[in-house]
Amino acid sequence: MTAVLSLQGVSKSFPGVKALDDVSLNVDAGEIHALLGENGAGKSTLMKILCGIYQPDAGEIRLDGEIRHFHNYRDACAAGVGIVFQEFSLIPWLSVVDNIFLGREPRNRLGLIQHARMRAAAHELFDRLAIDIDPEIAVHHLSVADQQFVEIAKALSLNARVLVLDEPTAPLTPREVERLFAIMRRLRADGVAMVFISHHLEEIFEICDRVTVLRDGAYVASCAVIETDPEELVEMMIGRKVDNIFPPRQPRPAHAPTILEAEIGMPGTDHTDTLRLEQGEILGFAGLVGSGRSEMALALIGAYPARVAHIRLDGHEVHFKSPADALDAGIGLLPEDRKRQGLILPFSCGDNITLNHLSQFYRPAPFISRAQEADTVDAAMDQVRVKAPSAETPVQSLSGGNQQKVVIARWLDRGCRILIFDEPTRGIDVGAKSEIYALMRRLAAQGISIIMISSELPEVTHLCDRVLVFSHGHIVAELAGDDIQADAIMTHAVREPRRNHDTPTATEDA
Repeated sequence: MTAVLSLQGVSKSFPGVKALDDVSLNVDAGEIHALLGENGAGKSTLMKILCGIYQPDAGEIRLDGEIRHFHNYRDACAAGVGIVFQEFSLIPWLSVVDNIFLGREPRNRLGLIQHARMRAAAHELFDRLAIDIDPEIAVHHLSVADQQFVEIAKALSLNARVLVLDEPTAPLTPREVERLFAIMRRLRADGVAMVFISHHLEEIFEICDRVTVLRDGAYVASCAVIETDPEELVEMMIGRKVDNIFPPRQPRPAHAPTILEAEIGMPGTDHTDTLRLEQGEILGFAGLVGSGRSEMALALIGAYPARVAHIRLDGHEVHFKSPADALDAGIGLLPEDRKRQGLILPFSCGDNITLNHLSQFYRPAPFISRAQEADTVDAAMDQVRVKAPSAETPVQSLSGGNQQKVVIARWLDRGCRILIFDEPTRGIDVGAKSEIYALMRRLAAQGISIIMISSELPEVTHLCDRVLVFSHGHIVAELAGDDIQADAIMTHAVREPRRNHDTPTATEDA
Protein backbone atom coordinates (compact mmCIF):
# COMPACT_ATOMS: atom_id res chain seq x y z
CA MET A 1 0.00 0.00 0.00
CA THR A 2 1.28 3.46 -0.94
CA ALA A 3 1.67 5.78 2.01
CA VAL A 4 -0.47 8.91 1.85
CA LEU A 5 2.59 10.86 3.05
CA SER A 6 6.20 10.00 2.33
CA LEU A 7 9.25 12.09 3.19
CA GLN A 8 12.41 10.57 1.75
CA GLY A 9 16.05 11.53 2.30
CA VAL A 10 15.25 14.98 3.69
CA SER A 11 18.24 17.12 4.74
CA LYS A 12 18.37 20.69 5.99
CA SER A 13 21.23 22.87 7.24
CA PHE A 14 21.31 26.26 8.88
CA PRO A 15 24.46 28.32 9.39
CA GLY A 16 26.72 26.15 11.51
CA VAL A 17 24.06 23.51 12.18
CA LYS A 18 22.93 20.42 10.25
CA ALA A 19 19.35 20.18 11.47
CA LEU A 20 18.33 17.14 9.39
CA ASP A 21 20.48 14.51 7.70
CA ASP A 22 18.80 12.07 5.28
CA VAL A 23 15.55 11.67 7.27
CA SER A 24 12.61 9.61 6.02
CA LEU A 25 9.04 9.29 7.30
CA ASN A 26 6.06 7.36 5.92
CA VAL A 27 2.48 7.75 7.17
CA ASP A 28 -0.53 5.75 5.96
CA ALA A 29 -4.10 6.98 5.65
CA GLY A 30 -6.05 6.52 8.88
CA GLU A 31 -2.86 6.23 10.92
CA ILE A 32 -1.68 8.17 13.96
CA HIS A 33 2.10 8.23 13.64
CA ALA A 34 4.21 9.43 16.56
CA LEU A 35 7.35 11.46 15.84
CA LEU A 36 9.70 11.25 18.81
CA GLY A 37 13.05 12.74 19.71
CA GLU A 38 14.71 14.98 22.23
CA ASN A 39 14.49 18.75 21.90
CA GLY A 40 16.73 19.66 18.99
CA ALA A 41 16.37 16.25 17.32
CA GLY A 42 14.84 17.82 14.20
CA LYS A 43 11.14 17.08 14.65
CA SER A 44 9.87 20.63 14.22
CA THR A 45 12.26 21.31 11.33
CA LEU A 46 10.98 18.23 9.49
CA MET A 47 7.37 19.29 9.99
CA LYS A 48 8.09 22.85 8.84
CA ILE A 49 9.58 21.41 5.66
CA LEU A 50 6.45 19.29 5.20
CA CYS A 51 4.32 22.43 5.56
CA GLY A 52 6.38 24.59 3.19
CA ILE A 53 7.72 26.89 5.89
CA TYR A 54 11.28 25.68 5.26
CA GLN A 55 12.69 24.44 1.98
CA PRO A 56 14.75 21.21 2.10
CA ASP A 57 18.35 21.13 0.92
CA ALA A 58 17.78 17.58 -0.31
CA GLY A 59 15.07 14.95 -0.37
CA GLU A 60 11.49 14.82 -1.56
CA ILE A 61 7.90 15.00 -0.35
CA ARG A 62 5.30 12.64 -1.83
CA LEU A 63 1.53 12.71 -1.32
CA ASP A 64 -0.22 9.59 -2.59
CA GLY A 65 3.00 8.73 -4.41
CA GLU A 66 3.20 12.05 -6.27
CA ILE A 67 6.21 14.32 -5.71
CA ARG A 68 5.13 17.70 -4.38
CA HIS A 69 7.00 20.99 -3.95
CA PHE A 70 5.64 23.38 -1.35
CA HIS A 71 7.05 26.88 -1.65
CA ASN A 72 5.04 28.14 1.31
CA TYR A 73 2.42 27.14 3.85
CA ARG A 74 -0.41 28.05 1.48
CA ASP A 75 0.87 25.47 -1.04
CA ALA A 76 0.87 22.77 1.65
CA CYS A 77 -2.66 23.68 2.77
CA ALA A 78 -3.89 23.54 -0.81
CA ALA A 79 -2.43 20.04 -1.12
CA GLY A 80 -4.26 18.84 2.01
CA VAL A 81 -1.54 19.21 4.68
CA GLY A 82 -2.52 20.99 7.90
CA ILE A 83 -0.62 21.66 11.09
CA VAL A 84 -1.63 22.66 14.62
CA PHE A 85 1.39 24.45 16.02
CA GLN A 86 2.40 24.63 19.67
CA GLU A 87 1.75 28.37 19.49
CA PHE A 88 -1.77 28.90 18.21
CA SER A 89 -2.24 30.97 15.05
CA LEU A 90 -5.69 32.26 15.96
CA ILE A 91 -6.62 35.96 16.19
CA PRO A 92 -8.07 36.35 19.70
CA TRP A 93 -10.53 39.19 19.06
CA LEU A 94 -12.10 37.59 15.98
CA SER A 95 -14.92 35.07 16.23
CA VAL A 96 -14.39 31.34 15.90
CA VAL A 97 -15.98 31.20 12.45
CA ASP A 98 -13.97 34.20 11.22
CA ASN A 99 -10.76 32.49 12.36
CA ILE A 100 -11.62 29.24 10.62
CA PHE A 101 -12.29 30.88 7.25
CA LEU A 102 -9.91 33.84 7.52
CA GLY A 103 -8.77 34.80 4.01
CA ARG A 104 -11.06 32.16 2.46
CA GLU A 105 -14.50 33.64 3.20
CA PRO A 106 -17.17 32.46 0.73
CA ARG A 107 -18.65 35.38 -1.22
CA ASN A 108 -21.65 35.91 -3.41
CA ARG A 109 -21.68 37.38 -6.89
CA LEU A 110 -21.50 40.89 -5.45
CA GLY A 111 -18.39 40.04 -3.44
CA LEU A 112 -20.20 40.09 -0.10
CA ILE A 113 -19.24 37.56 2.56
CA GLN A 114 -21.78 34.77 3.03
CA HIS A 115 -21.90 34.60 6.83
CA ALA A 116 -24.72 32.07 6.98
CA ARG A 117 -22.79 29.69 4.75
CA MET A 118 -19.69 30.08 6.95
CA ARG A 119 -21.68 29.34 10.12
CA ALA A 120 -23.27 26.28 8.54
CA ALA A 121 -19.86 24.99 7.46
CA ALA A 122 -18.47 25.60 10.97
CA HIS A 123 -21.36 23.65 12.52
CA GLU A 124 -20.66 20.77 10.11
CA LEU A 125 -17.01 20.73 11.18
CA PHE A 126 -17.92 20.77 14.87
CA ASP A 127 -20.50 18.01 14.35
CA ARG A 128 -17.80 15.92 12.67
CA LEU A 129 -15.52 16.46 15.67
CA ALA A 130 -18.39 16.03 18.17
CA ILE A 131 -17.55 19.29 19.93
CA ASP A 132 -19.88 22.03 21.11
CA ILE A 133 -18.46 25.50 20.39
CA ASP A 134 -20.41 28.64 19.49
CA PRO A 135 -19.05 29.78 16.09
CA GLU A 136 -19.87 33.41 16.91
CA ILE A 137 -17.93 33.63 20.17
CA ALA A 138 -14.63 35.53 20.20
CA VAL A 139 -11.67 33.17 20.42
CA HIS A 140 -10.20 34.83 23.51
CA HIS A 141 -13.27 33.70 25.49
CA LEU A 142 -12.49 30.02 24.78
CA SER A 143 -10.48 27.66 26.96
CA VAL A 144 -7.08 26.54 25.73
CA ALA A 145 -8.56 23.15 24.84
CA ASP A 146 -11.38 24.67 22.76
CA GLN A 147 -8.87 26.90 20.96
CA GLN A 148 -6.96 23.70 20.16
CA PHE A 149 -10.12 22.18 18.70
CA VAL A 150 -10.76 25.31 16.63
CA GLU A 151 -7.25 24.95 15.18
CA ILE A 152 -8.08 21.37 14.20
CA ALA A 153 -11.38 22.45 12.67
CA LYS A 154 -9.54 25.16 10.74
CA ALA A 155 -7.15 22.56 9.30
CA LEU A 156 -10.01 20.24 8.39
CA SER A 157 -11.84 23.09 6.66
CA LEU A 158 -8.94 23.00 4.18
CA ASN A 159 -9.81 19.35 3.45
CA ALA A 160 -6.62 18.24 5.17
CA ARG A 161 -5.75 14.59 4.59
CA VAL A 162 -2.54 14.90 6.61
CA LEU A 163 -2.71 16.63 10.00
CA VAL A 164 0.36 17.47 12.10
CA LEU A 165 -0.24 17.91 15.84
CA ASP A 166 2.81 19.49 17.49
CA GLU A 167 2.72 18.98 21.28
CA PRO A 168 -1.08 19.33 21.32
CA THR A 169 -1.52 18.02 24.88
CA ALA A 170 1.04 20.28 26.58
CA PRO A 171 -1.47 22.92 27.78
CA LEU A 172 -4.37 20.53 28.39
CA THR A 173 -5.82 18.96 31.52
CA PRO A 174 -6.18 15.14 31.61
CA ARG A 175 -9.89 15.43 30.83
CA GLU A 176 -9.18 17.73 27.88
CA VAL A 177 -6.56 15.28 26.62
CA GLU A 178 -9.22 12.58 26.56
CA ARG A 179 -11.46 14.89 24.50
CA LEU A 180 -8.59 15.49 22.08
CA PHE A 181 -7.89 11.77 21.76
CA ALA A 182 -11.57 11.10 21.06
CA ILE A 183 -11.38 13.61 18.19
CA MET A 184 -8.19 12.01 16.89
CA ARG A 185 -9.84 8.58 16.89
CA ARG A 186 -12.75 9.97 14.86
CA LEU A 187 -10.33 11.49 12.35
CA ARG A 188 -8.44 8.20 12.13
CA ALA A 189 -11.71 6.43 11.35
CA ASP A 190 -12.30 9.00 8.60
CA GLY A 191 -8.94 8.12 7.02
CA VAL A 192 -7.03 11.24 8.06
CA ALA A 193 -3.29 10.61 8.47
CA MET A 194 -1.85 12.26 11.60
CA VAL A 195 1.68 13.00 12.78
CA PHE A 196 1.65 13.33 16.56
CA ILE A 197 4.56 14.97 18.41
CA SER A 198 4.67 14.54 22.19
CA HIS A 199 7.16 14.15 25.01
CA HIS A 200 4.69 12.02 27.00
CA LEU A 201 5.44 8.41 26.22
CA GLU A 202 2.26 7.17 27.89
CA GLU A 203 0.29 9.14 25.28
CA ILE A 204 2.17 7.42 22.47
CA PHE A 205 1.10 4.01 23.71
CA GLU A 206 -2.49 5.15 24.25
CA ILE A 207 -3.25 6.81 20.92
CA CYS A 208 -0.58 6.04 18.28
CA ASP A 209 -0.25 3.20 15.77
CA ARG A 210 3.40 3.59 14.72
CA VAL A 211 6.37 5.63 15.85
CA THR A 212 9.45 7.12 14.20
CA VAL A 213 12.41 8.25 16.30
CA LEU A 214 14.91 10.99 15.38
CA ARG A 215 18.17 11.74 17.18
CA ASP A 216 20.52 14.66 16.46
CA GLY A 217 18.77 15.34 13.15
CA ALA A 218 19.08 11.76 11.90
CA TYR A 219 16.60 8.93 11.42
CA VAL A 220 16.94 6.17 14.03
CA ALA A 221 14.06 3.73 13.56
CA SER A 222 10.36 3.21 12.86
CA CYS A 223 8.16 0.49 14.31
CA ALA A 224 4.63 -0.37 15.38
CA VAL A 225 3.84 0.89 18.86
CA ILE A 226 2.80 -2.58 20.01
CA GLU A 227 6.27 -3.90 19.06
CA THR A 228 8.19 -1.62 21.44
CA ASP A 229 8.11 -0.31 25.00
CA PRO A 230 8.96 2.96 26.78
CA GLU A 231 12.46 1.85 27.77
CA GLU A 232 13.39 0.99 24.18
CA LEU A 233 12.02 4.30 22.88
CA VAL A 234 13.99 6.26 25.47
CA GLU A 235 17.17 4.41 24.52
CA MET A 236 16.57 5.18 20.83
CA MET A 237 15.94 8.85 21.58
CA ILE A 238 18.98 9.55 23.73
CA GLY A 239 21.38 6.93 22.35
CA ARG A 240 21.99 5.18 25.64
CA LYS A 241 20.18 3.15 28.24
CA VAL A 242 18.50 4.96 31.07
CA ASP A 243 18.43 2.47 33.91
CA ASN A 244 16.41 4.83 36.06
CA ILE A 245 15.10 8.17 34.89
CA PHE A 246 14.50 9.13 38.50
CA PRO A 247 17.50 9.35 40.84
CA PRO A 248 17.25 7.21 43.97
CA ARG A 249 15.56 8.82 46.96
CA GLN A 250 18.15 9.77 49.53
CA PRO A 251 17.59 9.04 53.24
CA ARG A 252 16.59 12.15 55.16
CA PRO A 253 17.48 13.07 58.73
CA ALA A 254 14.85 12.10 61.27
CA HIS A 255 14.56 15.64 62.63
CA ALA A 256 15.44 18.05 59.84
CA PRO A 257 14.89 21.69 60.78
CA THR A 258 11.69 23.33 59.56
CA ILE A 259 12.62 26.26 57.35
CA LEU A 260 9.13 27.50 56.41
CA GLU A 261 5.71 27.36 58.06
CA ALA A 262 2.56 28.91 56.68
CA GLU A 263 -1.11 29.38 57.38
CA ILE A 264 -2.91 30.42 54.22
CA GLY A 265 -6.58 31.31 53.86
CA MET A 266 -7.86 31.96 50.36
CA PRO A 267 -10.45 34.62 49.48
CA GLY A 268 -14.09 33.59 49.68
CA THR A 269 -13.62 30.92 52.36
CA ASP A 270 -13.15 30.75 56.10
CA HIS A 271 -10.92 27.69 55.78
CA THR A 272 -7.21 28.04 56.55
CA ASP A 273 -4.61 25.56 55.29
CA THR A 274 -1.34 24.95 57.08
CA LEU A 275 1.91 23.63 55.70
CA ARG A 276 5.55 23.32 56.61
CA LEU A 277 8.73 22.78 54.62
CA GLU A 278 11.89 21.19 56.00
CA GLN A 279 15.44 22.02 55.01
CA GLY A 280 16.65 19.90 52.08
CA GLU A 281 13.17 18.50 51.46
CA ILE A 282 11.27 18.08 48.20
CA LEU A 283 7.64 18.80 49.07
CA GLY A 284 5.09 17.97 46.39
CA PHE A 285 1.90 19.89 45.66
CA ALA A 286 -0.36 17.38 43.87
CA GLY A 287 -3.93 17.49 42.62
CA LEU A 288 -5.96 18.11 39.51
CA VAL A 289 -5.46 21.23 37.42
CA GLY A 290 -7.46 23.99 39.10
CA SER A 291 -7.25 22.38 42.53
CA GLY A 292 -5.43 25.37 44.03
CA ARG A 293 -1.84 24.09 43.93
CA SER A 294 -0.36 27.01 42.03
CA GLU A 295 -2.51 29.57 43.85
CA MET A 296 -1.16 28.33 47.18
CA ALA A 297 2.44 28.62 45.97
CA LEU A 298 1.81 32.12 44.59
CA ALA A 299 0.17 33.16 47.85
CA LEU A 300 3.31 32.05 49.68
CA ILE A 301 5.39 34.62 47.77
CA GLY A 302 2.88 37.46 47.75
CA ALA A 303 1.86 36.99 44.11
CA TYR A 304 -1.73 35.91 44.84
CA PRO A 305 -4.17 37.69 47.16
CA ALA A 306 -4.80 35.67 50.31
CA ARG A 307 -7.37 36.37 53.01
CA VAL A 308 -4.92 35.10 55.60
CA ALA A 309 -1.17 34.72 55.11
CA HIS A 310 0.88 33.99 58.21
CA ILE A 311 4.34 32.90 57.05
CA ARG A 312 7.36 32.10 59.19
CA LEU A 313 10.90 31.63 57.93
CA ASP A 314 13.27 30.05 60.42
CA GLY A 315 10.64 30.71 63.08
CA HIS A 316 10.34 34.43 62.34
CA GLU A 317 7.16 36.01 61.00
CA VAL A 318 7.57 37.57 57.53
CA HIS A 319 5.23 39.60 55.34
CA PHE A 320 5.53 39.43 51.56
CA LYS A 321 3.76 42.18 49.67
CA SER A 322 5.21 41.00 46.36
CA PRO A 323 7.46 38.29 44.87
CA ALA A 324 10.34 40.75 45.18
CA ASP A 325 9.96 40.63 48.97
CA ALA A 326 9.98 36.83 48.88
CA LEU A 327 13.06 36.86 46.66
CA ASP A 328 14.86 39.13 49.12
CA ALA A 329 14.05 36.52 51.78
CA GLY A 330 15.54 33.72 49.66
CA ILE A 331 12.48 32.23 47.91
CA GLY A 332 12.60 31.84 44.11
CA LEU A 333 9.87 30.72 41.70
CA LEU A 334 10.37 28.74 38.50
CA PRO A 335 7.08 29.56 36.77
CA GLU A 336 4.98 27.13 34.79
CA ASP A 337 5.51 29.09 31.56
CA ARG A 338 9.27 29.67 31.57
CA LYS A 339 9.28 31.29 28.11
CA ARG A 340 6.80 34.04 29.00
CA GLN A 341 7.28 34.39 32.75
CA GLY A 342 10.76 33.09 33.54
CA LEU A 343 13.07 34.26 30.75
CA ILE A 344 13.74 37.07 28.32
CA LEU A 345 14.33 34.88 25.31
CA PRO A 346 16.43 37.21 23.11
CA PHE A 347 18.80 37.91 26.03
CA SER A 348 21.91 35.80 26.57
CA CYS A 349 22.19 33.09 29.22
CA GLY A 350 24.39 35.39 31.28
CA ASP A 351 22.03 38.35 31.09
CA ASN A 352 19.11 36.16 32.18
CA ILE A 353 21.07 34.81 35.13
CA THR A 354 22.18 38.20 36.49
CA LEU A 355 19.05 40.10 35.52
CA ASN A 356 17.65 40.42 39.03
CA HIS A 357 20.80 41.44 40.86
CA LEU A 358 23.03 43.51 38.60
CA SER A 359 23.75 45.90 41.46
CA GLN A 360 26.21 43.44 42.98
CA PHE A 361 28.47 44.05 39.97
CA TYR A 362 28.46 47.86 40.20
CA ARG A 363 32.07 49.13 40.18
CA PRO A 364 31.05 51.93 40.93
CA ALA A 365 27.33 52.38 40.22
CA PRO A 366 25.97 52.46 37.58
CA PHE A 367 28.98 50.92 35.83
CA ILE A 368 29.10 47.11 35.76
CA SER A 369 32.21 45.00 36.16
CA ARG A 370 31.75 42.66 33.21
CA ALA A 371 34.67 40.47 34.28
CA GLN A 372 33.16 39.81 37.69
CA GLU A 373 29.74 39.25 36.14
CA ALA A 374 31.21 36.74 33.67
CA ASP A 375 32.93 34.79 36.48
CA THR A 376 29.66 34.64 38.43
CA VAL A 377 27.69 33.50 35.39
CA ASP A 378 30.21 30.77 34.50
CA ALA A 379 30.11 29.43 38.06
CA ALA A 380 26.30 29.42 38.09
CA MET A 381 26.08 27.66 34.73
CA ASP A 382 28.60 25.06 35.88
CA GLN A 383 26.66 24.43 39.08
CA VAL A 384 23.46 23.47 37.25
CA ARG A 385 25.30 22.09 34.18
CA VAL A 386 23.78 24.30 31.48
CA LYS A 387 24.71 23.00 28.03
CA ALA A 388 25.34 26.06 25.86
CA PRO A 389 28.17 27.18 23.54
CA SER A 390 28.85 30.11 25.87
CA ALA A 391 27.26 32.46 28.38
CA GLU A 392 26.63 34.84 25.47
CA THR A 393 24.35 32.36 23.70
CA PRO A 394 20.76 33.69 23.39
CA VAL A 395 18.62 31.63 25.73
CA GLN A 396 15.95 31.20 23.03
CA SER A 397 18.36 28.93 21.12
CA LEU A 398 18.63 26.45 24.01
CA SER A 399 16.56 23.33 24.56
CA GLY A 400 13.69 23.47 27.05
CA GLY A 401 15.72 21.63 29.67
CA ASN A 402 18.64 24.03 29.44
CA GLN A 403 16.30 27.02 29.52
CA GLN A 404 14.92 25.67 32.78
CA LYS A 405 18.44 25.32 34.14
CA VAL A 406 19.13 28.98 33.33
CA VAL A 407 16.14 29.99 35.48
CA ILE A 408 17.44 27.79 38.31
CA ALA A 409 20.91 29.27 37.96
CA ARG A 410 19.49 32.77 38.35
CA TRP A 411 17.87 31.98 41.69
CA LEU A 412 20.84 30.03 43.03
CA ASP A 413 23.12 32.92 42.13
CA ARG A 414 20.72 35.12 44.07
CA GLY A 415 21.25 32.87 47.11
CA CYS A 416 17.76 31.35 47.29
CA ARG A 417 17.27 28.69 49.96
CA ILE A 418 13.76 27.76 48.85
CA LEU A 419 12.82 27.06 45.22
CA ILE A 420 9.27 26.61 43.95
CA PHE A 421 9.15 24.51 40.78
CA ASP A 422 5.81 24.86 38.95
CA GLU A 423 5.53 22.04 36.35
CA PRO A 424 9.35 21.80 36.09
CA THR A 425 9.50 19.43 33.12
CA ARG A 426 6.60 20.64 30.96
CA GLY A 427 7.67 20.61 27.30
CA ILE A 428 10.99 18.93 28.11
CA ASP A 429 12.20 15.70 26.51
CA VAL A 430 12.90 12.59 28.52
CA GLY A 431 16.68 12.97 28.58
CA ALA A 432 16.44 16.55 29.85
CA LYS A 433 13.83 15.46 32.39
CA SER A 434 16.31 13.02 33.87
CA GLU A 435 18.86 15.84 34.19
CA ILE A 436 16.34 18.13 35.90
CA TYR A 437 15.40 15.36 38.34
CA ALA A 438 19.06 14.73 39.18
CA LEU A 439 19.61 18.47 39.65
CA MET A 440 16.70 18.72 42.05
CA ARG A 441 18.11 15.86 44.08
CA ARG A 442 21.55 17.53 44.19
CA LEU A 443 20.04 20.81 45.33
CA ALA A 444 18.09 19.07 48.08
CA ALA A 445 21.25 17.27 49.21
CA GLN A 446 22.92 20.69 49.48
CA GLY A 447 20.20 21.82 51.88
CA ILE A 448 18.01 23.75 49.46
CA SER A 449 14.30 23.18 50.06
CA ILE A 450 12.02 22.60 47.07
CA ILE A 451 8.28 22.85 46.56
CA MET A 452 7.34 20.99 43.38
CA ILE A 453 3.97 21.46 41.68
CA SER A 454 3.43 18.77 39.07
CA SER A 455 0.61 17.16 37.10
CA GLU A 456 2.90 14.20 36.33
CA LEU A 457 2.21 11.61 39.00
CA PRO A 458 5.45 9.66 38.36
CA GLU A 459 7.42 12.83 39.18
CA VAL A 460 5.50 13.28 42.40
CA THR A 461 5.77 9.67 43.55
CA HIS A 462 9.46 9.24 42.69
CA LEU A 463 10.92 12.61 43.70
CA CYS A 464 8.96 13.93 46.67
CA ASP A 465 9.74 13.27 50.32
CA ARG A 466 6.25 14.42 51.31
CA VAL A 467 3.17 15.30 49.27
CA LEU A 468 0.30 17.68 50.00
CA VAL A 469 -2.79 16.79 47.95
CA PHE A 470 -5.11 19.62 46.90
CA SER A 471 -8.79 19.49 46.01
CA HIS A 472 -11.24 22.35 45.44
CA GLY A 473 -8.71 24.93 46.56
CA HIS A 474 -7.61 23.27 49.79
CA ILE A 475 -5.16 20.72 51.17
CA VAL A 476 -7.05 17.48 51.77
CA ALA A 477 -4.24 15.05 52.59
CA GLU A 478 -0.57 14.79 53.49
CA LEU A 479 1.30 11.70 52.32
CA ALA A 480 4.79 10.56 53.24
CA GLY A 481 7.06 7.56 52.74
CA ASP A 482 5.37 4.45 51.37
CA ASP A 483 2.00 6.26 51.35
CA ILE A 484 3.10 8.35 48.34
CA GLN A 485 1.36 6.29 45.68
CA ALA A 486 -0.41 7.43 42.51
CA ASP A 487 -3.72 5.80 43.41
CA ALA A 488 -3.70 7.36 46.88
CA ILE A 489 -3.01 10.81 45.43
CA MET A 490 -5.86 10.53 42.93
CA THR A 491 -8.26 9.20 45.56
CA HIS A 492 -7.72 12.32 47.64
CA ALA A 493 -7.55 14.68 44.66
CA VAL A 494 -11.09 13.96 43.45
CA ARG A 495 -12.90 14.35 46.74
CA GLU A 496 -14.38 17.28 48.64
CA PRO A 497 -12.10 18.94 51.23
CA ARG A 498 -12.78 18.84 54.93
CA ARG A 499 -14.10 22.03 56.44
CA ASN A 500 -11.81 22.41 59.43
CA HIS A 501 -8.58 24.18 60.21
CA ASP A 502 -6.29 21.19 60.26
CA THR A 503 -4.40 19.62 57.40
CA PRO A 504 -5.43 15.94 57.33
CA THR A 505 -2.71 13.33 57.32
CA ALA A 506 -2.62 10.00 55.55
CA THR A 507 -3.15 8.26 58.89
CA GLU A 508 -6.22 10.34 59.73
CA ASP A 509 -7.74 9.64 56.33
CA ALA A 510 -7.21 5.92 56.51
